[in-house]
Amino acid sequence: MQEEERIGAENLLVPEDTYLTSGVHIGTQQKSADMMPFIYKVRSDGLYVLDIKQTDTRIRLASKFIARFPPGGVLVVAARQYGQKPARLLGKACGFLVIAGRFVPGTMTNPQVDEYVEPEVLLVTDPAADQQALREGLNIGIPVVGLCDANNETRDVDLVVPTNNKGRRALATVYWLLTREVLKERGVIKSDEEFTPTIDDYEASL
Repeated sequence: MQEEERIGAENLLVPEDTYLTSGVHIGTQQKSADMMPFIYKVRSDGLYVLDIKQTDTRIRLASKFIARFPPGGVLVVAARQYGQKPARLLGKACGFLVIAGRFVPGTMTNPQVDEYVEPEVLLVTDPAADQQALREGLNIGIPVVGLCDANNETRDVDLVVPTNNKGRRALATVYWLLTREVLKERGVIKSDEEFTPTIDDYEASL
């Protein structure tokens, strides 16, 4: 079994151990029907384990997709505490709009609101915690990319990236990878080596 699990590991964006030690694959104790295809197994302690190969594939897809939009047309939303720092760093590196912390209702739908923006694509850190942003994205008909844990409902998410979206290290890893891959897609950097920030840099402090 060990052997089987290692197949294809050499083609991942980062060594398999990087995903595993950062807990990207550790889901919740509840699972939604929507997330069944992304679940690898259930552990003896009842935690659902996400399939890191699918996480890896979806990070590539999400990066390719997001890179097609003008930087100012991408809105990244992170209500969760541990998602705020890595979301801001992604935004800074790629020129995206970022709302970290409280999302003001009407930000995407009401031009009277001071925070009003007109994004072309939305990236949510957690469809449940970022529900208001998700609803507004749906309302204005823009595509939504979502970091989704084992328990998330995904019917309003167009591109699901299956990952632990609550863990500090997991969020740092996924946002770090998204930053690197978007910059590569855009031709800003040519290789992984040119991307100098580390996952540690992206990790929220306790």
